[in-house]
Amino acid sequence: MALGDEVVVAGEPEEQEADAPEEEEEEDLVDPQGVLRDECIEKNAKCQELKDILDKCNERVAVNPAIEEETCEEELIDFVHCVDHCVSKSLFSKLV
Repeated sequence: MALGDEVVVAGEPEEQEADAPEEEEEEDLVDPQGVLRDECIEKNAKCQELKDILDKCNERVAVNPAIEEETCEEELIDFVHCVDHCVSKSLFSKLV
């Protein structure tokens, strides 16, 4: 061999990796926004009402795909706005 005269064999562990101590298993982190979002959907009456409206719209569009004008976009925006507003009241106190 010419340039480096060094041969690296794939699959052999390096010495540093063999000497490294095993890491302890970490707990799975839970996103507080997801937890709060689920709580708002379940407990907030206004958000639950908007979710029902969105679900009915989605069903209506799925049953009759010939209705090209209806996309349920307005219902989705209203629902997401409600959930975001509900979550924003307590989210930042949980981000420490």
